[in-house]
Amino acid sequence: MTTIDSSSSSEPPTSDETPGTHGATGTADETALQGPPASTIDGEWQNPRRGFLFFLGMAAIAGGMAQLVPAVLTLSLKANALDPENATTILSTVVAISAAFGLVAAPAFGRVSDRITWRGGRRRPLLLLGAILFLIGAPLSYAAANTVTLTLAGIFTTLGFTAVTVACTAILADQYSPDRRGPASAVIGLAMPVGAVVGLFIAQLVSGSLLAQFLLPAGIGSLSALLLAARLPDRAITRAEVPSMKVRDLLGTFWVNPLAHPSFGWAWWSRLLIFFGVAAVQAYQAFYLIIRLGYSPAEVSGAVFLSTLMLTGTALIFAPIAGKISDRVGRRKPFVIAAALIFAVGLTIVTIATDYSMFLVAMAVVGLGQGVYFAVDLALISEILPDKSNIAKDMGIMGLASTLPSSVVPAIAPLLLAIGAADGEQNFSALFLTGAIAGLLGAAFIIPIKQVR
Repeated sequence: MTTIDSSSSSEPPTSDETPGTHGATGTADETALQGPPASTIDGEWQNPRRGFLFFLGMAAIAGGMAQLVPAVLTLSLKANALDPENATTILSTVVAISAAFGLVAAPAFGRVSDRITWRGGRRRPLLLLGAILFLIGAPLSYAAANTVTLTLAGIFTTLGFTAVTVACTAILADQYSPDRRGPASAVIGLAMPVGAVVGLFIAQLVSGSLLAQFLLPAGIGSLSALLLAARLPDRAITRAEVPSMKVRDLLGTFWVNPLAHPSFGWAWWSRLLIFFGVAAVQAYQAFYLIIRLGYSPAEVSGAVFLSTLMLTGTALIFAPIAGKISDRVGRRKPFVIAAALIFAVGLTIVTIATDYSMFLVAMAVVGLGQGVYFAVDLALISEILPDKSNIAKDMGIMGLASTLPSSVVPAIAPLLLAIGAADGEQNFSALFLTGAIAGLLGAAFIIPIKQVR
């Protein structure tokens, strides 16, 4: 497994060493490319003005929208249009291959971004790349006449999402000082659930046009990435600041030694375990509602939308609050531990729910846990990065911990669902309790981290 840590010195690097340093000199062209001026703290972090967070959040949320609307809805519709009898096989092929490309691309994009010496900065190229890939993937998905073309389109979309996500998480560490990362962490962390809700709502408005359902989320994702690129005070680095690259370093694109960097290693495993529970809820709530609570396939889409809205709405309410409190008290670990415990309680309530109202209560509790978690997750990670010169690469590896469960859960879920189940039944209690236990372990894995309080 890939893990990382940053047991490197907790002393902040000097302004000469830090990617976020804003040079005192520069040409007019460089100033234009770097965007509007920003305040600084000891020359180390930009700490952009408050309005910048809007553009950062929009890019992250719209990127999630451009990725999740196809994953949840439009790819299924397209696969069904291509071959109704084999639609599920087509969808599985597209999703699996696209996900594999995304897993490899996240740390690779990060590694490349950390080494870019373009005068426009290091993160801006990733945003531009993401915008372009969104605009390629969406129309190609609609026009695809076979599985191969649809898979290629899915790869373009996934790579676009990966590029934007890697850029946004790196920008968090580049631009904000540790005591101001809570709100930005919350916004980026909630990008996927919020993007899903907003994107599916937009898709419903144009349900009569598959072309519009593909193009609108992608267009919004592309535009938002471009707006962030225009506003980003992205400092360029010189060739002298680029770290040397050896074969060992190249292989390290996908690995950081957890023994050498234990704090990041513990954080990586904690994130993996917590997102295991997230993946279980996301992937199997529809089947749970149909099989356990008796919803018909025609009714379940509305029920899933309402439960997702409940979860996301609760998370949106509590994430900014938790982020601000975390920044104010200067602590991250207690919030992550509390979030994991709350999340485990929510999953436990799901296992004993006897009706939809109780299920909604469970989703609200899960949303509370997610909100608190996302408020501090990226902020904590950004403070324990092992190498300040490879921020994007290391954030990309950490991203694997949140994406791997989406592949792992479907692989082991059939075994859990079959435990003690009679014919035609599914043991959802075993699945969700396993997710709850994983969340508890995720909380425990935060405790050994020493670099962050």
